[in-house]
Amino acid sequence: MAVADPVLTAPVTSRTGRLSTMFSSTGAVVAVGAFVLVTVIAVLAPVLAPYQAAQIAGAPMLAPGSPGHLFGTDDSGRDLLGRALYGIQTSWLSALAIVALGLLVGGLVGLIAGAQGGRVDTILMRVTDGFLALPAPVLAVAIVAALGPGLFNTLIAVSIVWWPYYARIVRGEVVALAARPHVEAAKLAGAGPVSLIWRHLLPGVIPSSVVAASQDVGNVILTLAALSFLGLGAPAPAAELGADTARNMSSLLGAWWIPVIPGVAIGLLSLTATVSGDGINTFIRRR
Repeated sequence: MAVADPVLTAPVTSRTGRLSTMFSSTGAVVAVGAFVLVTVIAVLAPVLAPYQAAQIAGAPMLAPGSPGHLFGTDDSGRDLLGRALYGIQTSWLSALAIVALGLLVGGLVGLIAGAQGGRVDTILMRVTDGFLALPAPVLAVAIVAALGPGLFNTLIAVSIVWWPYYARIVRGEVVALAARPHVEAAKLAGAGPVSLIWRHLLPGVIPSSVVAASQDVGNVILTLAALSFLGLGAPAPAAELGADTARNMSSLLGAWWIPVIPGVAIGLLSLTATVSGDGINTFIRRR
């Protein structure tokens, strides 16, 4: 049996490895770029939308797509492209705000619990477990029902049920980091609690926290859409993707594009967030 010459096969193997690294890095950059692009579209929705969300476009009601109204109009004559863009703004920016707030609160709880240990760790984690023991969607619905329907109340409700996940993630990372030699050396050198957290624990927690948060945006978007679909989001005529889908389900057979367009927008937002989260994960892991 002939034996492959390592001199001949090594360049091929190395080239394959370089190509694999290049394509994976390119995919990560594209995914991160998609995340940034959707964020820019959400921020610039009032500029990009041909009509305001609640503005009567002047076209016939229930009109299908046309050059003047690419996505058609609804039963009130409102432009669906404008409403979709405003709905994307609401869903995307709200999801980013909830994830950022949850990461801030949960990260702080997990950081303190993991760094302090002992009774402080036990108390904070038992509170966290109390929130995790309850079904998050059901708890969010109960909170919104108590506060009253509305976008702000929905954001509060979802934020309340979302932070415990990050507390658990950060606490686990902190406990793992605290056992590493450089942290033990800092303790022996007399580093105080604040210095220990700020200089030795927090930098090691940030990458995994960012990855977890980026991969969670899609879940928050679906949760917000579900709550607004149930009528717990912003009241009409505000543009909200879940609510627009629910309000127009009666038009599904006669004017299918009216409920389908916001539903498709929800799916695309969630898909973009999930793929972008995986790309951000790859991008950070390679650093």
